[in-house]
Amino acid sequence: MVPGFENFDIPETVHLNGPAEGLPRVVDTARGLARAAEQLAEATGPVAVDTERASGFRYGQRAFLVQLRREGAGTILIDPEAVGSLASVDEALRGVEWVLHAATQDMPCLAELDMHPDRLFDTELGGRLLGLRKVGLASMTEDLLGFTLSKEHSAADWSRRPLPVDWLNYAALDVEVLVQLRWATEERLAQAGKLEWALEEFEHVRTAPPAAPRQDPWRRTHGMGNVRGRRKLTALRNLWQARETLARHKDLAPTRLLPDSALVAAANTMPRTVPQLLATPGFHGRLAEREATRWLTAVQDARLTEEPVPATVPSTTLPPVKAWETKRPEAAARLKALKPAVAELAEELGLPTENLLTPEHLRRFCWQPPRSTSDDAVAQRLRELGARRWQVEHTAPVIGAAWRELRSRRRSERSEETDGAED
Repeated sequence: MVPGFENFDIPETVHLNGPAEGLPRVVDTARGLARAAEQLAEATGPVAVDTERASGFRYGQRAFLVQLRREGAGTILIDPEAVGSLASVDEALRGVEWVLHAATQDMPCLAELDMHPDRLFDTELGGRLLGLRKVGLASMTEDLLGFTLSKEHSAADWSRRPLPVDWLNYAALDVEVLVQLRWATEERLAQAGKLEWALEEFEHVRTAPPAAPRQDPWRRTHGMGNVRGRRKLTALRNLWQARETLARHKDLAPTRLLPDSALVAAANTMPRTVPQLLATPGFHGRLAEREATRWLTAVQDARLTEEPVPATVPSTTLPPVKAWETKRPEAAARLKALKPAVAELAEELGLPTENLLTPEHLRRFCWQPPRSTSDDAVAQRLRELGARRWQVEHTAPVIGAAWRELRSRRRSERSEETDGAED
C-alpha cells in the first residue's frame, strides 16, 4: 500500500468522448491568436498546457499543436505552424501556474515558441513521487478522477493538415481535466507528506537549463559497434551528417530517409558505384536512387580524407559500470554497497529509486566521493552533483551509514588478512 492512500476510494470510471463544451476551432490566424491571449489573460486559476509533436515523421521535436485550458477561457487549440511565436500567450500567462503532464517532454518545444512558465505543476512527476505504478495521463486520470481517456492518436503524424476531428477531440481531452488532476495529485501528495518534495522537483524541472548538444551525435548510430576501422567510422560519420542535412532540408525524420542499419551497412561495404550502393541493404526506393550521389560522395570523402576520425574520443561520461571492477575497483565496491541502501530507502518512502536520487548522481558519487564519510561531507558532495534539498536530507544519512559500514568491514578484512599472514 502506498503511504497516504489507505483512506481513498477509487471512483468508478466514466469515459470521456469529447470536450464538455464542444470542440473549439483551431486558432490559425494572428487575429485569432490575439483573441486567445486576451481570453487567457482574463481567465482565472492554473492553466493546463499540452503539445502534440510529429516524432518519427518530421525533423526535430517542434510542436504542431498547442492545447491550453483555463477557467473562464475554456479550451484553446493553437496551430503554431500557422501563427508562429506564442509570445503573446506567454505574456498573458505571466505569473500563472502551468499544469503539464511529463513537462520535460513539452517544455523544449514550448520554449521554441517563446513560452516559459513562471510556475509549474507536473502531474506525471507527482504521480512518480506518489509511487503510482502507472503514471501516464490516461492511467492517472482514471485512477485519481475516474475518467478514462483514449490514447490511440498519441503517435500520430500531427503535422498533417487539416487535422482530423477525432484527433482534435483527443488533443482537447488531454487538457480537459488536467487541472482537476493537478488538484487530486496535490491532495494525495499532501496526505503522503510529499508535497514539499514535489514542489522542489517541479521548480527544478522549470529552471533546468537546456540540454547541452551531444558530442559527436553520430556515434549514437544504432549498430555502430559493428563498424571497425577509422575509415569506415569516417564513412559512417559522413553518411550520418549527409542524412541529417537532407532530413533538415526536407523536414523529415532522418530514419524516414535511411534507417541506421543502412548507414552501418554502407560504412562497412564502402560501395564505389551506384549499383553497389543500391545493392546495400537499406538503400532501396526512389529516394535512395535519387540521392545516390550524396551517399556515394560521403563514402568517397571518407576514403580520401587524410585524417579519419578516431575510434574513440575523450568523454565526460563515466565508464560502464561493468568496467569499474577493472578500472576502479574501490568505486565498484562503493556502488555495490550504496545502491541497495538507496533502493531500500526508496521502497520505504514509496517512490521509484531514480526519483529519490538520480542514478547518475549516485554513480558519480561512488566514482569520485568526498574524502570524509561523514553525513555532512556526503550531503555536500550530493549537492555539488545536483541533488535537491529533500533528496539530500533523506539519502545522505543512509549513504553515509552504508559507506562507513563498508569501510569498517574492509578494515576488518585487512586486519584478518594481516593476522593470518603473521600466523
